[in-house]
Amino acid sequence: MLCDTDLQDLLQARHPDPFAALGMHADARGDLWVRALLPGAAEVVLHDTQSGRRVATLLEREGSGGFFEAWLPRRRQVFDYRLRVRWHGATAADGSPGAWQLMGDAYRYGPLIADADLHFLMEGTHLRPWQVLGAHAVTLGQGVYAIDGVRFALWAPHARRVSVVGDFNTWDGRRHPMRHRGASGVWELFVPHAAVGDRYKFALLDADGTPLPLKADPYARQAELRPGTASIVAAPLPAGDAPRRLPAARAAANARRAPMAIYEVHAPSWRRHPDGRLWSWDELARELPGYAASLGFTHVQLLPVSEHPFDGSWGYQTIGMYAPSARFGPPEGFTRFVDACHAQGLGVLVDWVPAH
Repeated sequence: MLCDTDLQDLLQARHPDPFAALGMHADARGDLWVRALLPGAAEVVLHDTQSGRRVATLLEREGSGGFFEAWLPRRRQVFDYRLRVRWHGATAADGSPGAWQLMGDAYRYGPLIADADLHFLMEGTHLRPWQVLGAHAVTLGQGVYAIDGVRFALWAPHARRVSVVGDFNTWDGRRHPMRHRGASGVWELFVPHAAVGDRYKFALLDADGTPLPLKADPYARQAELRPGTASIVAAPLPAGDAPRRLPAARAAANARRAPMAIYEVHAPSWRRHPDGRLWSWDELARELPGYAASLGFTHVQLLPVSEHPFDGSWGYQTIGMYAPSARFGPPEGFTRFVDACHAQGLGVLVDWVPAH
């Protein structure tokens, strides 16, 4: 059984290495143990993923508030598993105990970020950090072992502990403390069953062990509409986002000696609905590119469109460099707006404001 010191550190979300305590481990005799911290769970059953069979019932440590473990004396080889969980308060329509949820265990999976990526992030020379940090929907395994989830990663070199919290774990920092990747300062965790559209933030303890206010993800590609401040797991980027060769006409327009006439736009001010609502990117795409092109402009320059909390800042209080503001709808709408400008022969410039 897990020692009381480790248990208390887990329950207080202060354990220095949750992967050493949670998940499946062999003891000194070679017997397997499975341990899970699931505050709010009423019952937990272990299933073998390959066969689908029930292997054992995890017993809750008395007074622990959600720490479950099971001893598997007849199993010596680590295997892939799922946890079947019934939560307190979940009831069916007839008042009987509610449905069970079959879950993957975040502490079953190893590190996913390559050492080379960690090296370049630590060095400050990684050319595409957004592909490593942030939230990325992925599928691990194949066939019966396949499981969907989200890989979260954050650079927080001075944090003592980082947890990811969100819609997928009732915003409970005890549920998903992350793996610390050493000197790189990166924390990562694959969370099974987290999905595109889920809201999330990071819960940190600073270097002194003091809890900090929940933090949005600086690498999030989608954010909650104000006054909400959570990050949102965005849909995966289209495959093949490498630079593409420009059509001849656009390449010529980008030549240094080509004439330029720039139409500068603050998107929320350009036009509004009669009731004051902002136009979406798709609504702007239907009107603005054609209008600017008809006046002879060669480029549209947008004031900052990345996420910001205060309308009065005109976008100059950026809090999410990679997330087009939710004021204008989902981020895919911004892609369609840019495509509409290109279709009219307009180049697009975007104010990028990291310094405010």
